[in-house]
Amino acid sequence: MSDAGAAETLFERIIAGEIPADVVYQDDATFAFRDINPQARVHVLVVPRKRYRNVGELAEADPELLSAVLLTARKVAEIEGISASGYRVVFNTDADAGQTVFHVHAHVLGGEQLGMFGKPQAGVH
Repeated sequence: MSDAGAAETLFERIIAGEIPADVVYQDDATFAFRDINPQARVHVLVVPRKRYRNVGELAEADPELLSAVLLTARKVAEIEGISASGYRVVFNTDADAGQTVFHVHAHVLGGEQLGMFGKPQAGVH
């Protein structure tokens, strides 16, 4: 686990119930809750209970836990009724990709037609 001994992350405080969240699903390995700044009609974060800094670190250290995160993403899509129409699972890795909480998390997005992603096109902000 990265940042051993570092202060708790926002997500650890949410998992512990110290900060309220709209919980969608949880099990022994993962915790899923609605994003407070949704980027799609459905926007749920899936967080492993054990902290790793990013998806690369998680994949190297605990591939089974990474698999559990992805299985939870699929369960969230089923719970939210978007598994048939399609959904996106996104991991942002470090600051240039937009990661702001350094506790790996998957964004499950869907419930509407999603646009392209990546570098913004000229004139589009």
